[in-house]
Amino acid sequence: MTVYVRSLETAVPPTVLVQAEARDVFAAQPGLTRLGSRLVNTCFDSAAIETRHTAVEELTTAFRSDDPQFFDPATGLLLNPSTKVRNEIFAKQVTKLFIESAQAALDACPDLTLLDITHVITVSCTGFFNPGPDYKIVRALGLDPAVQRYHLGFMGCYAAFPALRAAKSFCEADPQAVVLVVCAELCSLHVRTSNDPDTIMGSALFADGAAAAIVTARNSPDAPALLQLDHFETVLTPVGEESMAWNIGDHGFEMVLGNYVPHIIDDHIIGALEPLLSRDQSLLGLPYRDIRHWAIHPGGRSILDKVQSRLELTDEQLVPARETLRRFGNMSSATVLFVLRHILEQPPMDGDERICSMAFGPGLTVETGLFTKIRQAGAPGSAVEPSNARREERIEDRAAAPSRV
Repeated sequence: MTVYVRSLETAVPPTVLVQAEARDVFAAQPGLTRLGSRLVNTCFDSAAIETRHTAVEELTTAFRSDDPQFFDPATGLLLNPSTKVRNEIFAKQVTKLFIESAQAALDACPDLTLLDITHVITVSCTGFFNPGPDYKIVRALGLDPAVQRYHLGFMGCYAAFPALRAAKSFCEADPQAVVLVVCAELCSLHVRTSNDPDTIMGSALFADGAAAAIVTARNSPDAPALLQLDHFETVLTPVGEESMAWNIGDHGFEMVLGNYVPHIIDDHIIGALEPLLSRDQSLLGLPYRDIRHWAIHPGGRSILDKVQSRLELTDEQLVPARETLRRFGNMSSATVLFVLRHILEQPPMDGDERICSMAFGPGLTVETGLFTKIRQAGAPGSAVEPSNARREERIEDRAAAPSRV
């Protein structure tokens, strides 16, 4: 049975962080050592990022508050709120992104009704609350209260793949299933000043964003599918368990992102791709660059450099990943869906187009997926930026709306 992605929509918070401005703020913190200051400048400048989005409005120098929690523009000091404070903001702000992107994905499938949705899968690793985002989506959008709900939490940057794989399995088990998959992350909630290289790297890379997809075996000639979900595979590298991790601290979640991660990926990426490509006999022995599209999670510029070099991919094949990194930074689980969206927006070529995709996360885990691009996505632009006042008010109303039965 063929399972499709019928829609794929993205959303980001309206507040934009300019990388050079953020660098200067972090580099000016009084607690930095001389080495720490050098690391801040090096990490921010070498990240290949120009802008990122954040749900924390006060992280910009233009914001003013009588009671700042993250950044005091009057003194230029970065503050250090507790994990509880950060998580309370997560619960409020991430709900807006979950609902915004989910609604956009549903709106892109006009032949489907709200009651057609049979499953909701939500993904996030940057906070917790319960009733969770799966519940909030069902209530705010008016889905069937009996819809099956699943939440994948704390898996990290690769979690979109287990979510899509689960959605595919649901659809194969029930040809009438329609699965809403939503990834939303507020990584910027956990930034803080530090001399620790991993913390500095995280502050230079991570950002906020969301992506949502409708997955089903049901297709419509009036609204044809975007992607065909072909195969998924998971591989754990034999080394790297201590090199990438995501821990809960007293003052936010703590990223471990060792500088050896790109080398681990470089050493093991070909072996990680073997189980996936062996699922399709037409791809065995084919040079990697002969697969037309590559949707690679941009965990960082050095990771993309290693993947491109090892697989001998062209600069053009890395454009979707590098452009996503440049414009949005690393949004954890949502990021690879932004890359896929970029590929869908490219002008169509003759025939169906294969996409090989991969994401990396704690473990070190390599998740891979093989897709077929069926048609060009509708509107240009790779993110829904909720800057319109009426739209923001509508989202807040949904998030605060009383439960509907």
